[in-house]
Amino acid sequence: MSARVVLLAGPSGTGKSHLAELVGLPVVRLDDFYRDGDDDAMPRSPLGIVDWDDPGSWDARRAVDALETLCTTGSADMPIYDIAVDSTVGHRAVTTGGSPLVIAEGIFADQIAGELRTRGLLAAAICVRHHRVVTFVRRFQRDLREHRKPPWTLLRRGLLLLKDDPRVVRRCLDAGCEPLHPRAARRRIADLLAAATTR
Repeated sequence: MSARVVLLAGPSGTGKSHLAELVGLPVVRLDDFYRDGDDDAMPRSPLGIVDWDDPGSWDARRAVDALETLCTTGSADMPIYDIAVDSTVGHRAVTTGGSPLVIAEGIFADQIAGELRTRGLLAAAICVRHHRVVTFVRRFQRDLREHRKPPWTLLRRGLLLLKDDPRVVRRCLDAGCEPLHPRAARRRIADLLAAATTR
């Protein structure tokens, strides 16, 4: 049985990863498909650091190919990326375990909605939303907790992202993502799973 993908898109810090953990389905962390920081093509932010929020920092085709392998064969090898060192640091096996749905979450999830739809792999695309200030606080707390970068860098980056959040949401909506708060998104996924299981 082939699986299909539920994309969780939206600004950094809206709770995509937490939601993915709660629903109990196989999860692919799309942020692990970042390009290595020493790649000359990596975009830079006004702060002079790698701009992880620019789609050019991410390998969309590799992510789609990995998802297709996972959905059609039941397993795939996925990279593990460490933002603190701007590099892929390992790999992990992900399996569907027979599930008809897999979750793929990340800030660039919207970038692959069209290609997954074309390949017949897309079950749904959701833009997870919060108020911008809530997102800013959650993102800053997470980045501090995970020691992603020095605190002052994280604060400056967070303020830039606070201003940019509406544009990211609009980008997701333009890609066909359904805007939902986390609780509504969880109910939507439960409905999709119920429908997929009864086929």
